[in-house]
Amino acid sequence: MQPSSETRNESPVQQLRAGQKGRVIAPGDADYDKARAVTYGGIDGHPAAIVRVIDAADVASVVTFARDNGFELAIRSGGHSAAGHSTTEGGIVLDLKDMKAIDIDVPNRRAWAETGITAAEFTSEVLDHGLVVGFGDAGTVALGGITTGGGVGYLARKYGLTIDSLLAAEIVTADGQLVRADANTNPDLFWAIRGGGGNFGVATRFQFQLRELTEFVGGLMVLPATAETIAGFVAAAEAAPEELSTIANVMNAPPMPFLPSGVVGQVVILAMIAYAGGAEAGARAIAPFRALATPLADMVKPSSYLEMFPPEDPDYHPTAVSRNLLVDHVDLDVAQVILDRLTACDASLRVAQLRVLGGAVARVPTDATAYAHRASKIMVNVAAFYDGPDDRPVRDAWVTEFADVLDQGDAGAYVNFVGDEGEARVRAAYPGATWERLTRIKARFDPTNLFRRNQNIPPAA
Repeated sequence: MQPSSETRNESPVQQLRAGQKGRVIAPGDADYDKARAVTYGGIDGHPAAIVRVIDAADVASVVTFARDNGFELAIRSGGHSAAGHSTTEGGIVLDLKDMKAIDIDVPNRRAWAETGITAAEFTSEVLDHGLVVGFGDAGTVALGGITTGGGVGYLARKYGLTIDSLLAAEIVTADGQLVRADANTNPDLFWAIRGGGGNFGVATRFQFQLRELTEFVGGLMVLPATAETIAGFVAAAEAAPEELSTIANVMNAPPMPFLPSGVVGQVVILAMIAYAGGAEAGARAIAPFRALATPLADMVKPSSYLEMFPPEDPDYHPTAVSRNLLVDHVDLDVAQVILDRLTACDASLRVAQLRVLGGAVARVPTDATAYAHRASKIMVNVAAFYDGPDDRPVRDAWVTEFADVLDQGDAGAYVNFVGDEGEARVRAAYPGATWERLTRIKARFDPTNLFRRNQNIPPAA
């Protein structure tokens, strides 16, 4: 059937509005600027339309429209892409934030959740039943992006990555079809979305295996930073039981009401500590960290796991550059390099974030998912805030040099922490046979590379 002359004369935005149950926001609408904003500052896309989809049929309609009309398509789940992939200049943003339905099967410890729900929202729902899925360290991240990238967070050593709890997904592919992916149905697609990012379609729902978490000990601990305390913290994290996961931010201390004024601006270890278990065992596991030095602040206590996700200001859009790498060790020499580099830098905020991996993460075979860095021991993120566009290249050069100095020969990278850094860095996230398999799966499900606003894996020729 040919479109009527009236349809042909409609603008693309009018056509989108006619085909959607969800809201279509375009330039000129009162809330356009708010709707186009993403989490990180310095990213200023002006899409032709932002479509707030409400169900899988809406998603399929937007995918089909963008494909048939030649629009660049950006998929936004929570809007946390440091590379700016959550928006587009002149294209269409498919925004999943209104898709938040969750269906919990408590007896079987499973849950289906739409991919616009945030980590904190999902956790709040399932934790009422003493159950949990490990996501990252920010509650405002939505499930779509963190899950397809891997998901490294507070429960990683105990329960693995987010993808290690994924049982199934529903995905709208480039042909506009809604398909299921699990171990038996489209198993290649299921393998690819567990670490391969948004390259293969728009995930609309995930089914997770829920894990038990009825007791929890965790919170913030601030320690003075010396080479001994930095190396000692990493050693303690490596020796800790798998119930304990940590994120150590070696950084200049920002103003905080619980820190002495003389500490502000000094390099400290600002650590988040999470123990998946009871108070007595948690205290024993955390004791080695408290023994490293007298804490400047110690808020680690029995609490709700949900408290690991503090409220975030939606109007705060930090501007930062970062590099991600994987290393084998942080001994005294490496710790001294970290301390010296941070002390010498004058960025308003600079950090070397250290995450000890292992445990359940490492027990999954390397080729079981598209996340292929199971044997890597420590993840490092080096970052610096910048003040305006002229300051950005200065800070970018600093983090690049810092990361180069810390490089220990592991060429890998975690895709969710890779910024706009070029094809070589995307390849680093998917070494060897992983990349080749992903390109073949991409060719099957997205042969024209419609889904390219991501850390892109082009289809095999």
